[in-house]
Amino acid sequence: MAVSDAAQRVVREYESIREIRGPLLVVEGISDAAYDELVEVELANGERRRGRVLDTGRGYAIVQVFEGTTGISRTNAKVRFLARTLEIKVSEEMLGRIFNGLGEPIDGGPPIVSGVWRDVNGEPLNPAARLYPEDFIQTGISAIDGMNTLVRGQKLPIFSGSGLPHNMLAAQIARQATVRGEEEEFAVVFAAIGIMHDEALFFKRFFEETGAIKRTAMFINLADEPPMVRLITPRVALTLAEYLAFELDMHVLVILTDMTNYCEALREISAAREEVPGRQGYPGYMYSDLASIYERAGRAVGKKGSITQMPILTMPNDDITHPIPDLTGYITEGQIVLSRELWNRGIYPPINVLMSLSRLMKEGIGPGKTREDHANVSDQLYAAYARAVELRSLATIVGEESLSEVDRKYLRFADAFEQRFLKQGFYENRSIEETLDIAWEVLSILPESELYRIKDEYIRKYHPKYRRRAVGKRAA
Repeated sequence: MAVSDAAQRVVREYESIREIRGPLLVVEGISDAAYDELVEVELANGERRRGRVLDTGRGYAIVQVFEGTTGISRTNAKVRFLARTLEIKVSEEMLGRIFNGLGEPIDGGPPIVSGVWRDVNGEPLNPAARLYPEDFIQTGISAIDGMNTLVRGQKLPIFSGSGLPHNMLAAQIARQATVRGEEEEFAVVFAAIGIMHDEALFFKRFFEETGAIKRTAMFINLADEPPMVRLITPRVALTLAEYLAFELDMHVLVILTDMTNYCEALREISAAREEVPGRQGYPGYMYSDLASIYERAGRAVGKKGSITQMPILTMPNDDITHPIPDLTGYITEGQIVLSRELWNRGIYPPINVLMSLSRLMKEGIGPGKTREDHANVSDQLYAAYARAVELRSLATIVGEESLSEVDRKYLRFADAFEQRFLKQGFYENRSIEETLDIAWEVLSILPESELYRIKDEYIRKYHPKYRRRAVGKRAA
């Protein structure tokens, strides 16, 4: 990482490594090291590695080395404490580029020349200066836009499972997401944390072939890189996002995948430090650590720009009560949950709408934002699909023939809902109007008396039966 020239620094050099423990160095004889201070380790062959201070006290400092400690000797390595935290140079030039987890270009292009230096830990946003999220973001995906609407400034995670298409969904959202009416100012910061080489290749090819790379800055951290870099990657990405949003007035969507890899790195480092473990071996401070990332989203008073976050995490054993999704759910404003059952039936995106929730949806929909019937239609879809799922279970016991005619219509509605509303192509980008029209088509399978969550005026205006009559009258 290049060095900022912004401040006077007192660099201290030591050759007193007491212990090497995994990715950690224990340095003796230092009394003035600061938490999170940047460190440079020089090996006997002249190689230099970077790290940061994790803990200090009683004349020692624990240093975590980004590139790992392999090859470092206790006797001939020099450790320099640089009296500053980790900084990166951020610039609008970073859009359209691909970087590693520390913000260094890996796309063969030139280094970032112009820009400003920023601490990767960011600057806390005063809660009193936050604006309430209320502007609709269109992702082009019906299950999200129609029933779990993403709002500008929101943090809405995606809960997935191993083998489910969360990477495809993340790429599709990054390519299609727009702030309606302000598309030219919208940018995507995409951080891939601890992913495999084939996944990295997929993301690179997808963004380059679709042209989405022009408004996207990608940060890729591979699974075979040291765990420390996984902890830095989302912070580097969010540092760029904060600069674009709050200094260049852009609307920024930040996608972080996979936060489970981040938490596994956090657990690995905690074990190396011999800390007392919490639930399932994760450190007790994982909640506050995740909050330090998720809370870097939002809108600020007097600032036109915004940061919207969509963290993606894979639930171990599909367990939504696992500490990672559990703590994430407490911090964020809802969740999008992917279903293995829907995926096995060939439905993409396999979003389980009954387990999904966007707590800020009501603020971002309605007249002037989406459409006047949006809230009613969403409520009716939830109610009808929930009843249909119950009737499916009942039908497996008593048989479909034992159900009433209305109940059988609910079963047909559920099939149409999954095949026509939930299911869509990987390259299919639906407007909110198209999403709501499809919703009305599947709801028209039910008798009008069952549409009890929709106002009569909306039924007469948007129901396919009445719309066909209106078209026929105009034609006559």
